[in-house]
Amino acid sequence: MNQVQYNPIGIIHSPFRELHGMPIQPVGAEGVKGEIILNKEYEEGLKDLDGFSHIILIYHFHMCNGHSLKVKPFLDTVKRGIFATRAPKRPNPIGISVVKLDKVEGNVIHISNVDILDGTPLLDIKPYIPHFNTCNDEEVSIGWFDDKHHEAKDKKSDKRFVD
Repeated sequence: MNQVQYNPIGIIHSPFRELHGMPIQPVGAEGVKGEIILNKEYEEGLKDLDGFSHIILIYHFHMCNGHSLKVKPFLDTVKRGIFATRAPKRPNPIGISVVKLDKVEGNVIHISNVDILDGTPLLDIKPYIPHFNTCNDEEVSIGWFDDKHHEAKDKKSDKRFVD
């Protein structure tokens, strides 16, 4: 298989019109409101979603061109391998965020804690289920993030991943 193609199922809207200055992770976007306009043909798939407090958004980093295998992440001053970071300039520019689900109205999904650029194409939505998304049975190591993760709440995006 040489090529995989996805089509957006909707568009994510947020107050962030440019990359510079936006939160780098949802933890730094507490209370930031946004909405998803789902394509009408997928509206039926929203049935029962309103029973969840949080959802996982999978989206396309549409403002990233090309990729780098070593990057200087927002939380560090050292170049790291792209797969050891959450940087956007990836071989497949796919992003994920866990956001708070406020309500569903028809094909419009109201969300909070949004760290996503306005106009971002949405690829998929999954319910966030803590039991499925934790590693309680294992000791978790977070690599070089160990002494940096606490900085994510206040860190804002700069222009390092813009061409």
